[in-house]
Amino acid sequence: MMMTEPAVLQHLIDIGIALSVERDTTLLLERILKSAQALTQADGGTIYSVTPDKSLKFETLINNSLKLHLGGSSGQPAPFPSIPIYVEGEVNRHAIVAIAAAEGDVIHIPDAYASGQYDLSAARAMDQRTGYHTQSVLTVPMKNHEGELNGVLQLINATVEGQVSVFSAQQIEWVRSLASLAAVALTNKQLIEDMEALFQGIARLIAKAIDEKSPYTAGHCKRVPELTMMLANAVHRHNFGPLADFVLTEADRHELSVAGWLHDCGKIATPEYVMDKASKLQTIFDRIALVDAKIEIAKRDFELSLAGPLSLATYLQDQAQVELLQQQLAHGLAALDQEREFLRKANIGGEFMDKSDQQRVADFGRQQQIHIAGEEQNLLSDNEIYNLSIARGTLTPEERQIINRHMDITVDMLESLTFPKHLQRVPEFACGHHEKMDGSGYPKGLTKEQMSIPARMMAIADIFEALTACDRPYKEGKPLSECLAIMGRMTQNQHIDPDLFDIFIDQKVYLQYAEQFLKPTQIDEVDLNRIPGYLPPERRYKAS
Repeated sequence: MMMTEPAVLQHLIDIGIALSVERDTTLLLERILKSAQALTQADGGTIYSVTPDKSLKFETLINNSLKLHLGGSSGQPAPFPSIPIYVEGEVNRHAIVAIAAAEGDVIHIPDAYASGQYDLSAARAMDQRTGYHTQSVLTVPMKNHEGELNGVLQLINATVEGQVSVFSAQQIEWVRSLASLAAVALTNKQLIEDMEALFQGIARLIAKAIDEKSPYTAGHCKRVPELTMMLANAVHRHNFGPLADFVLTEADRHELSVAGWLHDCGKIATPEYVMDKASKLQTIFDRIALVDAKIEIAKRDFELSLAGPLSLATYLQDQAQVELLQQQLAHGLAALDQEREFLRKANIGGEFMDKSDQQRVADFGRQQQIHIAGEEQNLLSDNEIYNLSIARGTLTPEERQIINRHMDITVDMLESLTFPKHLQRVPEFACGHHEKMDGSGYPKGLTKEQMSIPARMMAIADIFEALTACDRPYKEGKPLSECLAIMGRMTQNQHIDPDLFDIFIDQKVYLQYAEQFLKPTQIDEVDLNRIPGYLPPERRYKAS
């Protein structure tokens, strides 16, 4: 029975609402096809999407008489090649859908076997193979408000009280209205997807720009989101313990991924001379070369100071004095060479410089005098002594503060953006990876209770990536066993979330990451019993 106009109006309202909320494009297209069949009581139909190369791709094919359902929600893709709209620059006249797409007109054929206007040989051949009889055909191009084609809808065999009929003028108008509505829904969805892709692309572009900015952290902004998602998926799979109820939807994954890519966006404002400081004396160049030159001056001054006495002893043929002065000269030059090697090693930086070595730098720098332009001065300036005495790494406290400020900049950048509703937690996720569970972290000094679970995940990912990274100038990437031992102590000191760290170990996230990003030499055997604070699940829950 044909629908009444009120029923049609309600149907269009209902499908309009349904189309506006459907996220899956494939299912959206299937909804459109089924709605068109319901409006016309059509026995069969196909809906096509438009590919970038101007072809029509089979999305869903339904034929009630043949009990056929391909594509869409069927789980069986349509086994037909896409239909080109144009062939060698001309409209493809061998396909009705291509003609409708190219010319933008509705095509209604009352009887496929009586029509001489269009090439319907493909439909007749299909009928012959299936035993079906194609009679009435309605093909409607789907165009949006800007006249752009984004699909084609084709219906087969309208029926009236179970009998095949032509498509009435009223039915054609209904389908045209539906096609127009559907085209707008498709366009809106495509715009949203394009905006999402653009935003994701910008986030990755910023991350790539930061990685490219410094050869010593290249890949960091890529690896941290990768590791964050590995941990997030592991927690999602985990179904016991304190985090058993944690669930990660696709929308959550997208939001966390965006946050991961933007977690260090503030580094785009960090000066290169700090970010790239590969040695303690590096500024725009490594000043160890200047120290080398000054030691050469010291050696020259020492040689000159002994040149006169040595010449006199030689003149007086005082062999004992000559040998004494030569030994003194050799010893003094060797001592200066030894100090130079010590300073070169100190300049490289490391994880610890003891106080005696720091004092040695200061004593040598201030006690050793050189003459430049007739003026006597300390071999090392106060700034050179200060930098060479850095206890850990290559950064002074002031430079470390500049590096740490990247988090303040990240917060300012992300909190200044108006994120859409489904991305509103990005700033909180991204800006928490330097916070500590006891509130001693930065930039906001948040405690565990003040942080979301994803933000705590990102903290673990950021630390593990830094410990294992092989591109730092002052250290080698650590082996797995050492990294996990360090992080175990960090859980004991309430720096990282112990529950998340347990899952990081339980689910072997560390090994999954290692196999993808670490050198084979770093992947050593891990004795879980030697990780501070960690207990295997069977012991952990028995103990509790």
